[in-house]
Amino acid sequence: MRLSAQCRYTLARLLVAPVAAGLLALAGCGYHTLGAATHLPPDVKTLSVPLFATRTESYHSEVAMTNAVIREFAARTRLRVTPAAAPDADAILHGTILRETVAPLTYSSATQQSSSFLITIVASVTLNGADGRVLYQNNNYVYREQYQSTADLSIFIQEDPAAVDRLSRAFARQLVADVIEGL
Repeated sequence: MRLSAQCRYTLARLLVAPVAAGLLALAGCGYHTLGAATHLPPDVKTLSVPLFATRTESYHSEVAMTNAVIREFAARTRLRVTPAAAPDADAILHGTILRETVAPLTYSSATQQSSSFLITIVASVTLNGADGRVLYQNNNYVYREQYQSTADLSIFIQEDPAAVDRLSRAFARQLVADVIEGL
């Protein structure tokens, strides 16, 4: 039995269509638009991010961390983010810097001084709904960033604030991903 070209074409379309639909469905698994897979309750529209608390004597790290988190939530979610404790916010994110250390990594044999350092920040974050229930919590974020010290003291540039800024951006990216993806 010999089928005409038109009949073979129709038969091929009938067989390929379900297979293509199945492959298309499998290919779409897990993909979503940014912020669409949020695991926050749907009633959370505004997020308050007050200045992070600190249990350290380091200067300005809490400001860098808070600002990075605010920028990241504003950029990656549809939430309206406020930089202070707003009484009408649907959720509030509290952060605390638990520990900040700076340790020398390498030494310059010429100057007998440290030439690079490792800054480590340990932070705790809790996201509460307006009713006080915990929506997200991680009590042990640990981030490290390396930086070089200036060898020539006549043109000395303080490098650790830039390292804290880089560390803060990495922390904020991970925090926002954890909150919106529910990891």
